[in-house]
Amino acid sequence: MIYDSFASVYSELMDDSLYERWAEFVSSNTSPEQKTLLDVACGTGDLSIILDNEFDVEGTDLSTSMLEIAEDKAKKANKNIKFEQGNMLDLYNFGKYDIITCFDDSICYLKDEDELYMAFKQSFEHLNENGVYMFDAHSLYQMDEVFLDYMFNHKTEDSAFMWSSFEGDFEHSIEHELTFFNWNEEIGGYSVNTEVHKERTYPYEVFLQILKDVGFKNISISSDFGKSNDLENSTRWFFVAHK
Repeated sequence: MIYDSFASVYSELMDDSLYERWAEFVSSNTSPEQKTLLDVACGTGDLSIILDNEFDVEGTDLSTSMLEIAEDKAKKANKNIKFEQGNMLDLYNFGKYDIITCFDDSICYLKDEDELYMAFKQSFEHLNENGVYMFDAHSLYQMDEVFLDYMFNHKTEDSAFMWSSFEGDFEHSIEHELTFFNWNEEIGGYSVNTEVHKERTYPYEVFLQILKDVGFKNISISSDFGKSNDLENSTRWFFVAHK
């Protein structure tokens, strides 16, 4: 499963300040009476832990490796957060919430517009009346210009990580090739593992239309964590939709 190897370095690579900004975005788009929150694609739990300071949070992710790290982090933070493995396309085992979030461009891992509809529909059905759904997505600028031929290398004492991005098979898509080198005492050398992560985005009008088709209302879009309306030059779009 993708993210199994990435899970071990994910938190180290992420800019911690982003979690505070996502949390502020959630807080600024909710009302005091909205308390229950499902953090979809919660990863290693950093955002869930911060959100739990204000909301009653549950977290779910497709990767069990990510969730193991999330549970350990929550325990160390003295947080009693329920983390459960799940797929954003099928939230059958979950209840209803006042708020559902899906950040860090996780929605871009869906294969096509049909899966987008399924994910939006699942969130809609698992929201309480007047609930709010929030997610972000890569902009066209990020996908078509910033990511092309992107390369990043990361090295520690006993491991190394190489990230290369290439144009994907579909319009506004990208493939990230992640290669991990971890020291293996048994072989006296490095074990090599490669993961390929495929992401896809769409013109923001597509996201808006599918949200409307599902039944969401009072839909808004912004950039810079809700601080800007510049959608053409931003790297990430932020969506808020109400049931």
